[in-house]
Amino acid sequence: MPKVKLADKDFKWTPELAYAVGLLTTDGNLSKDGRHMDFTSKDKELVELFKKCLQLNNKIGRKNSGSCPKKKYYRVQFGNIVFYRWLQRLGLTPHKSKTIGTLKIPDKYFSDFLRGHLDGDGQVWTYKDRWNTFKNPKYIYTRLWTRFLSASKIHIQWLKKNITRLTGIKGHTWERKILKPNQTTNMWEVKFAKKDSIKLLSWLYHSPNVPCSIRKRKIAEKFI
Repeated sequence: MPKVKLADKDFKWTPELAYAVGLLTTDGNLSKDGRHMDFTSKDKELVELFKKCLQLNNKIGRKNSGSCPKKKYYRVQFGNIVFYRWLQRLGLTPHKSKTIGTLKIPDKYFSDFLRGHLDGDGQVWTYKDRWNTFKNPKYIYTRLWTRFLSASKIHIQWLKKNITRLTGIKGHTWERKILKPNQTTNMWEVKFAKKDSIKLLSWLYHSPNVPCSIRKRKIAEKFI
């Protein structure tokens, strides 16, 4: 019997699907075989959340880190030709790290996608700034920063453009040169200081039940 070619399908957008696409955009991979995908993270809970968002039953395995063989990362692999093709139509491709550009994400679900992007390869951090305490012991400031990273300049510029268009905040973009032994390429980032971070994080965590990294949300909730 000749093989029947599966028809393309447009999946219905939900906050869970948009979040999973954000994770795949950062820490996911599309195989060259046109069928398989995987998501890898050092955070097992994040991999379990990814499975839940896509309703996967596949087992979670372990994988060596390419930059540090002694480190073990968590990984889930799955195959779905129709979903693979759909991701390609969004703009994802195999070996996308440096080549990824713009993606077709609906405005309605962009905050959910961006939250997945943040959990996959972004940072939310806060610290006490005591730089000016030599002037006055009371000059202690609580700093908050949010940033998104990518090896692709075009992708970071696209993120920044959409964040500005949808929220009004601008942020700052620049290139991070290779500084660490395990860093193999320059990285681009868009970074937001405290005032803009509070507005951005309030937009990302728009509901108490959205899928997200609990650790990052706890940091954000101190300010929003």
